[in-house]
Amino acid sequence: MNTLPQQDWSTPNASARKAQGLNRPMAWIGVMLLAILVAVGLARWSGLDPRTPDAPVKWQRDLQFRDVVGGDIAVLDHHTGQQVASFTGEQGFLRSTLRALARERHRESLSSDAPFLLIGRTDGRLTLQDPSTGQRIDLESFGPNNAAVFASLRLAGQETKPQNNTR
Repeated sequence: MNTLPQQDWSTPNASARKAQGLNRPMAWIGVMLLAILVAVGLARWSGLDPRTPDAPVKWQRDLQFRDVVGGDIAVLDHHTGQQVASFTGEQGFLRSTLRALARERHRESLSSDAPFLLIGRTDGRLTLQDPSTGQRIDLESFGPNNAAVFASLRLAGQETKPQNNTR
């Protein structure tokens, strides 16, 4: 006496057809993912650089940043040696940006006396670059408020010419 139900193995039942139908889209997804990975790998291997080139330099200022007593940060013009600005308080973005560049100098055992380059580009972007290490930070990537901290240093400490008020 056989208690198992009789199976007709020649024709697949409905649940088997559904399972087989689900495998086909999954196979296409797998093929597409593999194709994307191969394309990205070939692009990287061939040396394709996805970054857009930098816009030309509109202005540049060589600045040194010094910690002073009381936890403030003094900003010095590298060419004149005069203090052009001072930052007090927490200044989280300014401090973390300078710390990142200083850490790289320390890692490479370089002097902290070399200036940083604050570069304004023709497309409005700001870059803080360390020529000693080649490191750079694109400041606009951190939002307009954070970039404005460094943008204020463009003309800081420079004498403004008196304007002629004749009509």
